[in-house]
Amino acid sequence: MEKRELTCINCPMGCRITVTMQGDDIISVEGNTCKRGYLYACNEVRTPVRTVTTTIRVEGGEVDRISCKTKEPVPKEKIFEVMEAVNKASCRAPVAIGDVLIPDCAGTGIPVVATKAVSPA
Repeated sequence: MEKRELTCINCPMGCRITVTMQGDDIISVEGNTCKRGYLYACNEVRTPVRTVTTTIRVEGGEVDRISCKTKEPVPKEKIFEVMEAVNKASCRAPVAIGDVLIPDCAGTGIPVVATKAVSPA
């Protein structure tokens, strides 16, 4: 049996969770104080995902980069591909919060959206 130690990131409590596994099967989850912690731990050991937050180039704007993020979490193993796609991309001002900057980032099916507005220069 394998034991994996995690710190839950779903709320400020930061519960230390121990997941006991046998192969791909979860035998037990201990240390969580709520159901969200249990679900987080199960997902983290099976299919970990992360929301990627970064910046993207802006052409013709009052600033040359703006903040953006994946609209949904992406598989953890795709983070470097997502960052590569974002680093190659750019957008044109004006940009509003929530605008889709990359419709399907790195083949994940998940868009990258603006988290800041930018007016034209």
